Amino acid sequence: MAERPLVFSLPDDEAMAEELRWQLDAERGEVVRHIFPDGEHYQRVITPVEGRRVILVGSLHDDHATLALYDLASGLVAQGALRLELVIPYFGYSTMERAAKAGEVVTAKTRARLLSSIPRASYGNQALLVDLHSEGIPHYFEGGLTATHVYTKAALVPALRRLGGADFVLGSTDAGRAKWVESLANDLGVDAAFILKRRVSGSETVVQAVNAEVRGRRVVIYDDMIRTGGSLIGAARAYKDAGATSIVAVCTHGVFPPGSWERLTDSGLFNKIAATDSHPCARDLAACGLELIPITPLLAAHLES
Repeated sequence: MAERPLVFSLPDDEAMAEELRWQLDAERGEVVRHIFPDGEHYQRVITPVEGRRVILVGSLHDDHATLALYDLASGLVAQGALRLELVIPYFGYSTMERAAKAGEVVTAKTRARLLSSIPRASYGNQALLVDLHSEGIPHYFEGGLTATHVYTKAALVPALRRLGGADFVLGSTDAGRAKWVESLANDLGVDAAFILKRRVSGSETVVQAVNAEVRGRRVVIYDDMIRTGGSLIGAARAYKDAGATSIVAVCTHGVFPPGSWERLTDSGLFNKIAATDSHPCARDLAACGLELIPITPLLAAHLES
């Protein structure tokens, strides 16, 4: 175990893995990949891993990425990795993290069980999961895999302070994130604002009130995830209507499915939008004006502890 760790990654996460290698003074693990004519994926581990500590970086933003990580992790253990550490910046199964109706499949649990079935390395398997939508998800992992929830607060607080400026209010998109937003606001020493909504139909809500005085002040809206941007735009309009002078949006996971970035920027509501670099789509949008908040120092600190 005295040798430097080896860091492998999925193709979409190579930039983050490269930064992590630098942070840890680790070696690069090489994988050859191609796709057969029938669509089957080929992976071959080139770097010898026997008796080595192996770190595998992969955001699970779709089922292909999940299976690619599962296959590669299983292969690394089969070839003799002494310890396997999965770094999962984005665990993309938080929508179905529990059953709300009879018969619903809890995908977060089934995916956790899949990853738990990766063969166990001699010194064990570990997974680092970043800012999960539900704190119960790590308990879905079983057997020889230990899951650790990594919170990005240490990266978010300085970014929020810089983006907010001298006087700002930290806002949420709805009451569902109130506890986390209040915790961040306390750390920042600023006021917290929450939007009170009323559901008028199965698909429509209306804003009833904003609980804090935002008139004449900048509002920085924080949410753990930006997907379509609908809730974020609704919240920004409510804060604007309440007198906010400017709006900044910050999230941990910038999912940004097709059309969502354009929808947000075309709204004209936001002075700045920022996200951590946990999701491949967020990294791609850096060239379009999205500000990235690096989380590799946090991940490296957990891996070094």
